[in-house]
Amino acid sequence: MSFALDPQVAEALAPIAAAMAGSTPPPVGDVASRRAALEGLIGHTDAAQPRPADVTITDHHLLTSDGEKILLRWYTKQGAPSEPGPAAVYFHGGGMILGHVGLFDGAISRYVSASGTPILSVDYRLAPEHPHPTPVEDAYAGLEWLHENAAALGVDAARIAVFGDSAGGGIAAAVSILARDRQGPAIAQQILVMPMLDDRNLTPDPQVAPYALWSSDDNRTGWGALLGDAIAGPDVPAHAAPARVADPAGLPPAYIEVGQLDIFRDEDLTYALRLSQAGVPVEFHLHPGVPHEFESIAFTSDVAKRVMADRIRVLSSL
Repeated sequence: MSFALDPQVAEALAPIAAAMAGSTPPPVGDVASRRAALEGLIGHTDAAQPRPADVTITDHHLLTSDGEKILLRWYTKQGAPSEPGPAAVYFHGGGMILGHVGLFDGAISRYVSASGTPILSVDYRLAPEHPHPTPVEDAYAGLEWLHENAAALGVDAARIAVFGDSAGGGIAAAVSILARDRQGPAIAQQILVMPMLDDRNLTPDPQVAPYALWSSDDNRTGWGALLGDAIAGPDVPAHAAPARVADPAGLPPAYIEVGQLDIFRDEDLTYALRLSQAGVPVEFHLHPGVPHEFESIAFTSDVAKRVMADRIRVLSSL
């Protein structure tokens, strides 16, 4: 028996598939075309969902160690309890090469409204203009900023999670490794949604490739932009590609999910297993019949409602 799309997901994806029929995907290395196409799709799908009216957005700025100013966007639910509570630091997806904080305002607002947990979104700089280690160092600086400002923001510094999807999930995992290795800020949990973890994942899986919304060519482009000639070589560090971590012991508890038709499936399965074998508490979900980032398009499907309920549950329980 071969794989097949979940019927509800297939129905939601059909208009996009029809619109793309006959088009030629951009070649490996074409970052500009991917930015134009995928940022447009993200904006379109976000606009199709309602944006909560009970979330307040406040912008802050962080001066990085190399003198650049990056945006930190703070989302809080109106009427939240006044005593210190949990929070999460969020890193958006985009294959290391695209996206920005504003594209995800709706998605983050929905998480905050449903869970009550405030979220700090970090506008980390992108490759290839800013290759490794800039993106992960920006993300780590955002975590440090939230810890330093926790009291003023009504946050319990012992209950801060890192949270990301796709490339952002990989960055959240990498920040967890950096925080452990540097004996830096405490992380209560790493919430890794279909995370991009392994730069060596460059060969298409013939069973998954027909359904891939993020393809192996896209993946080679993203990792190549981040790592240059080091991609898939022996010297890539774990804080660039978390699948490279030599010993996962001592990392924060992890929530990990991925679709069975996602090219990140095997690296995420392997990472969950390695964390578990190292004594790290793991909750893992493999969702059949769904590709990468399906829930942003097929958001009314039953499986999307299940994954969103899980993410809200985890955020609410920090």
